Amino acid sequence: MTKIIRIELQMIDLVPKVKRVDAIQSFVSQETPMVTIYDSDGAVGTGYSYTIGTGGPSVMALLEHTLAPALIGRDPDRINGIWRDLRRMTNATAVGAITSLALAAVDTALWDLKCKKAGLPLWKAAGGSRDRVPLYTTEGGWLHLETQALVDDALEMQAKGFKGSKIKIGRDHVSEDAARLGAVRSAVGDGYEIMTDANQSFTLSEAIRRAPMLEEHGIGWFEEPLPADDVASHAALARHTSVPIAVGESMYSLSQFKDYLHAGAASIVQVDVARVGGITPWLKVAHLAEAFNIMVCPHFLMELHLPLVCAVSNAKWLEYIPQLDSVTTQAMQISDGYAVPSDEPGLGIRWDHEAIAHKSLMSKTITEGS
Repeated sequence: MTKIIRIELQMIDLVPKVKRVDAIQSFVSQETPMVTIYDSDGAVGTGYSYTIGTGGPSVMALLEHTLAPALIGRDPDRINGIWRDLRRMTNATAVGAITSLALAAVDTALWDLKCKKAGLPLWKAAGGSRDRVPLYTTEGGWLHLETQALVDDALEMQAKGFKGSKIKIGRDHVSEDAARLGAVRSAVGDGYEIMTDANQSFTLSEAIRRAPMLEEHGIGWFEEPLPADDVASHAALARHTSVPIAVGESMYSLSQFKDYLHAGAASIVQVDVARVGGITPWLKVAHLAEAFNIMVCPHFLMELHLPLVCAVSNAKWLEYIPQLDSVTTQAMQISDGYAVPSDEPGLGIRWDHEAIAHKSLMSKTITEGS
């Protein structure tokens, strides 16, 4: 039987190239835990997750002391069983971000390894529904930017073939958000999609108040309008507006998505492969959403989400926020506003190991008996 013989752990910090500010935080650092798994056949798989500036060492501690040692000697092909067993081992710290981010780094490494051994790219191994997906950009829509900067970026991305832009909302008064969105809509016309993201900053009453303004500007979705653990208020908001409600980046289990879908509290699912615990649960959430006839539009991690949205049939968009350019040797392929998944076996990410080593903040190797 093939077995896992070694795990290498490291954490790097990917500092954003542009200033990123939303209604609740400033995104100035991206701690990125990485897991590389070696098996007895000589195959290697690498996975990763992320935090927004804090919590990375906690994820690394859980990997080093609990999850990685439990992988030694396991059959790497039994991905679902490994995920279930690791989840049970961490029952006292789940459901939550630290455990999910650690599980995701392991799970994506196992999928990378399995796909490489099978000679298949992830997007085909996980379903192979489509060979490209339209992009919308968030990188030019941050809350601190002036209105003209929002307009200029949307026009630039539209000219490149992008199909939509996301604008952060949550200025002090609804009139400010209305002016910003109105300027972008006037510039790009009706055929270009505009999404909005409040980053959980509103009360229910304020979200209901702002919803008609979003309807007026033909907004594609109203993302994270309220705190993510308030299912009932999201359901109430959904009854008050025709704008689709989008949630998911701050949810950490299949069951949490089930509760939203059952309550009619969201019509767009933004499941994040890192925050939900890996590719294994991500696919389960996507298929659950399909059963409710609901679209999947994942949050962040475009390089990893690209093969996943191409694997399933109910994913319409991929969010464009560059992340891995400084630690890869080949950028994600874009053609006329569409992202195209790699046909190389595995996740389709070409890592620059020299750059990763240079950026490494923490590292540890786990072997049998270590």
